[in-house]
Amino acid sequence: MKAIVLAAGEGVRCTPLTNTRSKVMLPVANRPILEYVISSLVDNGIEDVVLVVGYEKEKVMDYFGDGNDLGVRITYVAQTSQLGTAHAINQAIPALGEGNGSFLVLNGDNIIEKETISKLIADHAGDATVLTTPREKVCGYGVVMSAAGKVKGIFEKPKRQISHMINTGIYAFNRDIIAEIKNTEISGRGEYEITHTLQNMVKGNRDVRVTVTKNLWMDSVYAWDLLDTNARLLASCESAIEDTAIIDDTATLIGNVEVGKNTVIRAGSYIVGPVKIGDNCDIGPQVTILPSTSIGNNVSLGPFSYIQNSILMDNVRVESHSHISESIIGFNCNLGPYSICEADNDVNIEIENELVPVEKSGVVIGDDCKFGSRTLTEAGTLVGNNCTVRSGTTVNRHLPANSTVL
Repeated sequence: MKAIVLAAGEGVRCTPLTNTRSKVMLPVANRPILEYVISSLVDNGIEDVVLVVGYEKEKVMDYFGDGNDLGVRITYVAQTSQLGTAHAINQAIPALGEGNGSFLVLNGDNIIEKETISKLIADHAGDATVLTTPREKVCGYGVVMSAAGKVKGIFEKPKRQISHMINTGIYAFNRDIIAEIKNTEISGRGEYEITHTLQNMVKGNRDVRVTVTKNLWMDSVYAWDLLDTNARLLASCESAIEDTAIIDDTATLIGNVEVGKNTVIRAGSYIVGPVKIGDNCDIGPQVTILPSTSIGNNVSLGPFSYIQNSILMDNVRVESHSHISESIIGFNCNLGPYSICEADNDVNIEIENELVPVEKSGVVIGDDCKFGSRTLTEAGTLVGNNCTVRSGTTVNRHLPANSTVL
């Protein structure tokens, strides 16, 4: 069996983190989202993957190469215009090669595990099988209505709740669906959508099945959703300390803590897992890192800094006495001494001219930002790439890219 993985989109609702990379390349637990998808396929014995790329495709291709490091053969197909999922699949079909076997289609920006795919493969029957998962709140998702294991309707983001079964965007298809995909009409949203293809098949009395999984499937709709995904993945990590790591005898590590190559944890530092720390990091002295935190490669945390339930990407420098909670710090950022990234409950965050209520949120900072000393960034703030915040400043509104705050 082969698989098509859709990884061409930008992920605009995850700005500012997706201004410089596609959503599939955002790191959680120190691995890009797309890597979890490919690893789950490999764990199910799938060795041939067609990867549909588009936005910032070079970063995807540079990271994964031919797939050999992950035990898979990757063929890349460029979708130069993002015209919908059916269009993307149609672009990829020639790369599947000849044969009559069924194939899988997945989104590259959802976190899944081996068992998620195993369930679909085991239950696939008929012309197509749609993988669904139950959710109490389905706002913003496509939902599936079914009876006796067969799809009766697929609805994209309905305004009223008509089903608790979310369409995961993961499918198993027989080869004869190819003709149906080629005949898919453009939707009212101006896209060629695979859900429209399936709906046409249902209307034509084709055998479209549904199966349900309760295994891992997580979608980070907005940037701050990455924190929940990060926490879920870290919960299953185990303690692992590389031989080249140096940990001071007076440092305390509690629970499952992973420490990468050539990382130094200095005197008096206190780390409570689950926590992942990458390679070539310099931690401390007297640093506190609390659960559900992932720290990328080449990160420096100055004395008496405090990090909790956060994601720090590669090449971040946090200077002394800084406090970061419930926040995401992008690549190559520098936070000066006494910097505070505030967290609060019941925050409303404006994105795409819409107020999104968030149960608990800190700060999301894009790449290449520089904060001076004694800065305060208030909860719910989004800071674009390449921003400069001068010392002693409070940031209480979203900052577009390349801003300077005096």
